[in-house]
Amino acid sequence: MTSGRPKDVLLYTRTTGYRHDSIPAAAAALAELAAEAGLAAETTEDPAAFTPERLARCAAVVLVSTTGTVLTNAGRASFEAYVRGGGGLLAVHAAANAEPHWPFYGEVLGTRFDGHPEIQPGTVCVDAHDHPATAGLPDRWEWTDEWYNFTANPRAAGVRVLARADETRYRGGTLGADHPLVWCREAAPDRGRVLFTALGHATEAYADPAFRAHLSGALRWVTGA
Repeated sequence: MTSGRPKDVLLYTRTTGYRHDSIPAAAAALAELAAEAGLAAETTEDPAAFTPERLARCAAVVLVSTTGTVLTNAGRASFEAYVRGGGGLLAVHAAANAEPHWPFYGEVLGTRFDGHPEIQPGTVCVDAHDHPATAGLPDRWEWTDEWYNFTANPRAAGVRVLARADETRYRGGTLGADHPLVWCREAAPDRGRVLFTALGHATEAYADPAFRAHLSGALRWVTGA
């Protein structure tokens, strides 16, 4: 990270739809992981934080299981300018169900949340061991989560898929043999780095060493730390 780059992370936890009980644990874990990466973290549910001035101090914004409409019109404009200007975005779990009426967010994410079966054990297939978010995970990672479905496969939107769900190992998948769970977009002229992980439903996940390593790598990658 260069000396002139922002060293601040904004953890945004507002919900106007379903609220996950795991949000406090998620925010606390992400704050700890940010500190380990030499970054200061602020946790807020105040949409007024999304101003050009505040976002200019951010190496990344983390949407922590945000659901529903969580930004104002002014906040959307500021956030879009921030992402288009090179700001990092890490979207965690239910953040796929945020801002359902904002086209830009859907385009950046690559798809939208489309429900999930009951929480149950399953298997994560890791495709990219050269990425910090998945470098420390086994090829097949046994995990328990909600196993999100999506309105479309995000590969069609040009993302790089880092890990997939094995639909043969749980009930209720809708995407078939190629079911992305974790994916990213590299920085481009019209955006900074973006990474989404569908994992992270349960409070206890945020104390799990493998999952914390996953989040740490994701956070370091989107911030450039």
